Amino acid sequence: MVPAVPLAVSAAPRRSGLREYFANIWRTVASIFEGLSVTMSWMFRRPATIQYPDKIAEPVQEMLPESYRGVLEVDLQRCIACLLCQRTCPIDCIQIKVEKNPETGVREITRFDIDMGRCMYCGLCTEVEDCNALLHTTQFEATMPHPDLLVLHFVKEPVPVAKRATAPPRRAPGSILAEVMPGFGRRASMSRWQGRVRREAAAEAPRAAAAPAEAAPEPAAPAPPKPEEDRKDG
Repeated sequence: MVPAVPLAVSAAPRRSGLREYFANIWRTVASIFEGLSVTMSWMFRRPATIQYPDKIAEPVQEMLPESYRGVLEVDLQRCIACLLCQRTCPIDCIQIKVEKNPETGVREITRFDIDMGRCMYCGLCTEVEDCNALLHTTQFEATMPHPDLLVLHFVKEPVPVAKRATAPPRRAPGSILAEVMPGFGRRASMSRWQGRVRREAAAEAPRAAAAPAEAAPEPAAPAPPKPEEDRKDG
């Protein structure tokens, strides 16, 4: 009886054990060179690595786009104390306190703290407020010796709550952060390489100023004339 479905027959001839062994070696070597082809091509290209923070042409903060989510800062002169940013923050890293001045009857912001050690840079706080007071800067160097120093205190003295119609233009991003914490952000020495160059130049300047100008060498005194030899009588 003939089966309705033909038996499956392998189209490729079966290789011998020795032939299959060397074929596997060839495929392994070929796959390695195929995977390293891109890596090996960079051996003959100019390196594109930036030696951060040493020897960089300009600060990295100036290379980042405006949409970069760096350290938060608030312009209290534009804050209307709506408290939306505090309520929206999912981890409660923003603490705001608003009190009414008993003498003037004006609402004042007495506390505006942001704990950057807890902030997860989600940007929700900057999206809900519409007075352009709170935003992310391009600062990202937040290394501090103690976590408590990462809490930014933006209120030094009570600030009256701003009104939308009379709010001043917003200050440049990053300028307020430099006042709140002068040591925050990019290091004052800029980089070890640039700092070393400045130190060497500063050490060389006093020496150059103290050293007298090199005088031209004085001409040598003429040698005394040699006495004439006594003439012998002929």
